[in-house]
Amino acid sequence: MRRDERRPEVPQMRILQTGVTHSDPARATPGFTLFSPLWGSETLILDMRGEVVHRWDLPSPVGGYGRLMPNGNLFVSVSTETGPRFAGGAQGGRLLELDWDGNIVSEFVDDFQHHDCWRLPNGHMLYASWEDMPEERAALVRGGIPGSDDPEGMYSDVVREVDAEGRLVFEWRACDMEIEKYELNPFSPRRVWAWCNTTFPLANGDVLISLRQISTCAIVDRRTGGFRWERTDPSWGGQHDPQMLENGNIILFANGWATREAHPFSRVVEFDPETGEEAWVYRDSPGRNFYSHHISGQERLASGNTLICEGLWGRLFEVTPAGELVWEYISPFENRTYSDEDVNWIFRAFRYAEDSPEIAGRLAL
Repeated sequence: MRRDERRPEVPQMRILQTGVTHSDPARATPGFTLFSPLWGSETLILDMRGEVVHRWDLPSPVGGYGRLMPNGNLFVSVSTETGPRFAGGAQGGRLLELDWDGNIVSEFVDDFQHHDCWRLPNGHMLYASWEDMPEERAALVRGGIPGSDDPEGMYSDVVREVDAEGRLVFEWRACDMEIEKYELNPFSPRRVWAWCNTTFPLANGDVLISLRQISTCAIVDRRTGGFRWERTDPSWGGQHDPQMLENGNIILFANGWATREAHPFSRVVEFDPETGEEAWVYRDSPGRNFYSHHISGQERLASGNTLICEGLWGRLFEVTPAGELVWEYISPFENRTYSDEDVNWIFRAFRYAEDSPEIAGRLAL
């Protein structure tokens, strides 16, 4: 069945309320929220009322998300026709820069690009990709679902930086890790080592990465190609979107997937990477009121509030440092996935101030 074909209507649970469901203008951070409904072919900007005030129509389904550049252009990953063999793996591959009117300014294709991508200040592109893993290295991988190996072999992650012309300037390969030191989550199919979902660029050129299937975050040293810092924490449950904050702490979305919790839940955790001490945690009570086992992320706003993307439910919400809800939006945009389901998933979202370089008077609150 093609993605655009519709199934006969069958009874199913529906999202009961969409749009802005809560707003506290006095404490919410004013601005515009950018997101790309997964499996759809558009990127949207919302105002604080939840109204779509700008839209980019994309040439194919979004690979993950789009992000605004300081000149107001959109940098976004969209899907190509070829790529990884397994269902759900072919998300991304074509990196585009679009101007405000939707014209393509530049493009770069790596059919195996997936999840994360950045346009750096120098015009380079940083992104995650997959490659076929050498058999002798794949044989070292421990854990995962027994018997779930792909007979055609295992993929391994690659982090690449290319210049504006697409020439490779930096590469890190997950297959060069000390593989025996780690173990795939027992619920992970044995088809990918080790599922990089974040390539966060640091000011000195190093890269903060997230390896979901081994619940590990690490900083790749650009000079040596090794890790200058790493932490494995199974309680994160296949984390997403680690970022280094201005205070030197790391903040991430701890999905809580496949942990030993009887009633799993998600958290947003800020911690000191040197001591491991948690500086801030957001979770709901009861915990399962806030739970997305995959995708998702967060953004620490200039106000000190945090914008959270609970991706599984298409929910974007903002909380204060005390964890108080001050803005909430539920996406009404549903699209068909590779598994023949209609979902309103969101991978990541970003808030831009009215006077930011990215908006720069193009929109008004």
